[in-house]
Amino acid sequence: MPRYQYTALDPTGKRLGGVLTGQNEQSVLAELEGRALVPVQIVEKPEPISLRRKGLSARRLAEVYIQIADMLQAGVPVLRALLVLAGQKDVRISSVFREVATAVSEGDELGEAMSRRPDIFKPTHVAIVRAGERGGFLEDAMARLGQFVETQAELRGKLTGSMIYPLVLVAMGGIILIVIFAVLIPKIRPMFDRIEQLPAVTELVFAVATLATSYAPFVLGGVAACAVAFVAVRRKPGVQRFIDRAMLKLPGIGPLVRSVAVARFARMLGTMIANGVPMLAALKTSRMAAGNSVLEAAIEEAGEQIGAGEPLASSLGKSGLFSNDVIEMLTVGEEAGNLDKVLIRIADTVEVRIERLLSNLIRLVEPLLIAAIAAVVFVIAVALILPLTQLSDIK
Repeated sequence: MPRYQYTALDPTGKRLGGVLTGQNEQSVLAELEGRALVPVQIVEKPEPISLRRKGLSARRLAEVYIQIADMLQAGVPVLRALLVLAGQKDVRISSVFREVATAVSEGDELGEAMSRRPDIFKPTHVAIVRAGERGGFLEDAMARLGQFVETQAELRGKLTGSMIYPLVLVAMGGIILIVIFAVLIPKIRPMFDRIEQLPAVTELVFAVATLATSYAPFVLGGVAACAVAFVAVRRKPGVQRFIDRAMLKLPGIGPLVRSVAVARFARMLGTMIANGVPMLAALKTSRMAAGNSVLEAAIEEAGEQIGAGEPLASSLGKSGLFSNDVIEMLTVGEEAGNLDKVLIRIADTVEVRIERLLSNLIRLVEPLLIAAIAAVVFVIAVALILPLTQLSDIK
C-alpha cells in the first residue's frame, strides 16, 4: 500500500508530522480524524526504488516464515508477530511486514495481505497461508512453508554451485582466446606478409583475428542483437515449448532437467496438500513450479482427468515424463491416503538423483571443455607454425 507523509495539528494546536500507510488519501484522512488530529498537508511518499525492485532472498524469506511459525506456536497473536518483524533493522523486511501488519490491523486476513505484495510472496506461498488460516493450523502451515522455501533454496544453490567450475573454465578459455586473437596474432602477422599463399587454416585464424580487432564493435553488436532477439522470441509459448522439449531430449542434460522439474513439482504439490489446499487448486498452482512448459502442460492435462474422477498416478503416468518408480509411489500413496508425505519423499528421492546426475555431468563436461580449449589452441599453433616452414625457403 502507498505511504503518505502528513502534517497535522493536535487539539492543543501543536504541529505534528509522520508517515501513515493507507489505501488512499481518504483513508489517511479518516485515520487522522480518528486520532483527533486536524490535517494540514498530506503528500504521498514513494518508497525507495530498491525496496520495490529487489525482493527478499529465498533463504531470508524462509527464515521469516519460520520466525512467524515459532511465534505463533508460542501463542503470540498474528498481528503482534507481524509487528515484531516490522520492527527489525533489515529495511526490506520491516518495510514489507509493516504493510502486511497495517492490512491485517484493518481487518484483512494474512493471506490477503500477503497477496498485495506479489513481488515478495509468490502465489503458492499465499495459497498455503490461506489454507492454513481457513483450516485453523496457520502455525503449522507457516512452518511447512518455511521448510519448503528453504529446501527449494538449497536445491537452487546446489545447481548453481555445480555450474561454477565449468563457467570458470569457459571464462578463462574465452580470455585466453581473446588475448591470442586480439593481441598476439596482430603483432606477429606482419612476419607472414612475404608469403604469397598462406595455408587455409592460417587464413582462417587471421580472419578471426581481424574480426576480433577491426570489427569488434560490429561483432559485439551482432551478438547482443541476437541475444535480445532470442530472449524476445523465447517468450512466445510455441518457441518456449520447442526449447523445453528439445532440452528434455538432450543426452545427459535431458534427465537432469526432467528430474529438477519433477522434484520442484512434487515438493510443491506435497506441501500444498499437507496444508489443506484442495487437489485441483494445488495442481493448478504447483504446476508453475516445474519450470518446464512441457511438464506444465502434462500436469494441466492430468488436472482435467483428475477432475473427471481419475487418480493422480495414472493421470500423470500418461505423459511419460514421470519415471515408473515415481508413478508406483504415487499409486501407493493414493491407496494409503498419505499422498502428501509420499510426494515429499519423492522430492527427496529425486533430489538425491539430481546430485548424482550433476556429478556425472560435471565429470563429463570438465574434460570436454578442457579438450575444446586445447583443440582451439592447437589449431592456432598449427596455423602459425605451417607458414614458418615456408619462410626458410624465401630469400
